[in-house]
Amino acid sequence: MTAELDGSTALVTGATAGIGRAVALRLAASGASVVVHGRDEQRGAEIVEEIAAAGGKAARFIAADLSSSEDVLRLAAEAGEVDILINNAGIYRFASTPDTSAEMFDAQMAVNARAPMLLVGALAPGMATRGHGAIVSMSTAAATTPVRESGAYGASKAALELLTRVWADEFGAQGVRVNAVAPGPVYTPGTEEMGGEALQAIGRTTVLGRVADPEEIAEAVAFLASSRASYITGTVLEARGGQLAIG
Repeated sequence: MTAELDGSTALVTGATAGIGRAVALRLAASGASVVVHGRDEQRGAEIVEEIAAAGGKAARFIAADLSSSEDVLRLAAEAGEVDILINNAGIYRFASTPDTSAEMFDAQMAVNARAPMLLVGALAPGMATRGHGAIVSMSTAAATTPVRESGAYGASKAALELLTRVWADEFGAQGVRVNAVAPGPVYTPGTEEMGGEALQAIGRTTVLGRVADPEEIAEAVAFLASSRASYITGTVLEARGGQLAIG
């Protein structure tokens, strides 16, 4: 346990599994009081208990459906004053353009872009009034690199990256820093559904030649959320394992 984030409150969306879970545990280990968001009450309770068992400050769980704008605003209201907002929750529906329905497109835009926008709109003004705050959103390599059958997903994350730069300008003068992290392949319950060999194959396309653990991405998020990144805002930190040279 460290005291780097002592006295701060962090809201982490999608914190009951994968990268979000690792981020919640990492921020709690740095002294933050963590508001754990997810949809599953049991998994939420388990993360809260895990934080407490590790010596973390009082954590609490709030369930919300981020595809509902009303539920997003309720989440912001129940979270209260937060100093750190981690927009981690996201969904993906891989399909070719002809096979991408309006519902699939709208669902990804709602959770991946609209929900972060509403949370920032609800919570960043309070940060600005208090004169400090950090917002970190989870992007993806697919936001800038075309990936087959991920047009809608990549577009939703590209929108999030643009919003990140807009928010950095909008709230920066009041002491609020806004950044994003773009991971490469990561071991999570979601990515492992594609099969171990397929995930390993993607990992071999990186310079490091492997898939990342969620804790490695959580370290990048924790850095951007901390005072160690006090002069960093409006940027996307790539945690992709490096891009192989062509040749």
